[in-house]
Amino acid sequence: MLSIPHLIIIFIVALVVFGPEKLPELARNLGRMMAEFRRVTGDLRNTFEGHMQDLEREAEQRRIGGPSGTPAPVLPLPSMPAAGAVPANPPNASVSTSPEHAEPEETQSEPHEPKPESVSDGGTRPA
Repeated sequence: MLSIPHLIIIFIVALVVFGPEKLPELARNLGRMMAEFRRVTGDLRNTFEGHMQDLEREAEQRRIGGPSGTPAPVLPLPSMPAAGAVPANPPNASVSTSPEHAEPEETQSEPHEPKPESVSDGGTRPA
C-alpha cells in the first residue's frame, strides 16, 4: 500500500510531467477507469458465485438422490480374446448364406451410458 509521502511524490511528478492543464482531465479519466473496473469485477464475481451456487445445488441433489432415483447399474465388459487368438465363432461369420436356413438374429441393445461433460475447471463431471 502507498503511504502519504509516496502519494505526494507521485502527485508532484505527475504535475511536472503533464502540467496543471492536463492533470484534472487525467484524474477524471483515471476515476472513470477505476469505476468501470470495479463494476466489471463485481459483475464477474456475481456471475461466478451464481454458477458456484448452481453447481452446489446440483451436487446436493445428486447426493440426496435427486430426481433420477437410483443410479444406472454398471454392466460388466465383454471378455476379449487374447492378442493374436482367432475366435471360434467370429461375429461376421455365417453358417449358411441361403435365406431359408438363416436363423433370426437376436439383438441385445446395451443401455447407452451418457458421456461425461467437460467443465470449465478442466475436469469432467458425469452426465
